[in-house]
Amino acid sequence: MKKITVPFSPPDISDEEVIEVSKALKSGWITTGPRTKQLEKELAEFIGVPTEAPNCVCLNSQTACAELVLRLLEIGEGDEVIAPAYTYTATASVIYHVGAKIVLIDSQKDSLEMDYDAVEKAITEKTKAIIPVSLGGVPCDYDRLFEIVNKKKALFKPKGRIQEALGRIAICEDTAHALGASKNGVMVGNISDFSSFSFHAVKNFTTGEGGALTWKHIEGIDDAEIYHQFQLLSLHGQSKDALKKNQPGMWEYDIVGPWYKCNMTDVAAAIGLAQFRRYLPMLERRKSIIKKYDENFKPLGVESLPHFADNYSSSGHLYISRVFKKNGCPITDEERREIIVKMAERGISCNVHYKPLPMHTAYKNLGFDIKNFPNAYAHYVNEITLPLHTCLTDEQVDYVIENYKEILKEYVNL
Repeated sequence: MKKITVPFSPPDISDEEVIEVSKALKSGWITTGPRTKQLEKELAEFIGVPTEAPNCVCLNSQTACAELVLRLLEIGEGDEVIAPAYTYTATASVIYHVGAKIVLIDSQKDSLEMDYDAVEKAITEKTKAIIPVSLGGVPCDYDRLFEIVNKKKALFKPKGRIQEALGRIAICEDTAHALGASKNGVMVGNISDFSSFSFHAVKNFTTGEGGALTWKHIEGIDDAEIYHQFQLLSLHGQSKDALKKNQPGMWEYDIVGPWYKCNMTDVAAAIGLAQFRRYLPMLERRKSIIKKYDENFKPLGVESLPHFADNYSSSGHLYISRVFKKNGCPITDEERREIIVKMAERGISCNVHYKPLPMHTAYKNLGFDIKNFPNAYAHYVNEITLPLHTCLTDEQVDYVIENYKEILKEYVNL
């Protein structure tokens, strides 16, 4: 068998992105400016949130988006925020950044989503937000989440004008993987109260580094006011951005708060604008690869993340697979590691999504113990993530399938 190199998740960059970035560089405007504003409006329109403000702000990372939401909501010391144990650290670290208490929830036994019954039981008078994750681009259970926060309204003690207007615990979704996903005909980003997308280099839509935050209208709160507040929070509390200051005679500004620096640049936005013109076909390509993987791996008893159903469509961000033996028992952690090494020896780069947060030193130091999250650990121990991206050729897809099947047969037949 001819050996082929298959990288895990390279960025899909075409000549269109190169041309758009070149135009930005030659325009004389490379920091936050007209291209960033244009990307915000195009994303708002695509997702379906109001475009007047717009209800979308582009920043330099999903993490910045998620943290600024908590700061907008005035969540801090003495508050609690609920998040899943089975996720990347950025979901939960922002809670720590603002000084609130992280409340981690185990996964469901048969799903990578949070155990929503456990979420409901974990809510106290101190709970101010829930951060669910649309893992791999698969939309979470919004009906159940809104049922929970509405049921718990009597416990909710608002702090600040926006919390008071909301009147319940905020749902601040981590949509890092989910641009282009939808549920019941509504785009992810227009369902939760706030949604934070990632445009990091490994994501299915990239600006190199970057992210976008969208929000639904809150009755009694001006969307333009929220947009302006995010501008202030992301640019040192400066009352005018560089674009406004550049107008004749508009040099003077005020610093209204000692805040942060996490704005998106026009160079990054230029990549995003070009990506956006290519994005729908890119999503379709991911869908076709997932279908081919499923057709080949499911007969071996491999479980994969269910990306598509009658009532939802995923962005197809990750091909998460779980490997079981013939008797139904999962492979061991040691066997999983062996398989990843064997795939690497054949030129195929695999990954693991995710090592649960309580297994990491930072979260152990915060008092979390993986023994209290048995379902998250069970999902992790036999999980292997295969390459899934739009730079894959048909030959590479077939090569991944052929080799994964061949290697797995050594284990699933035990």
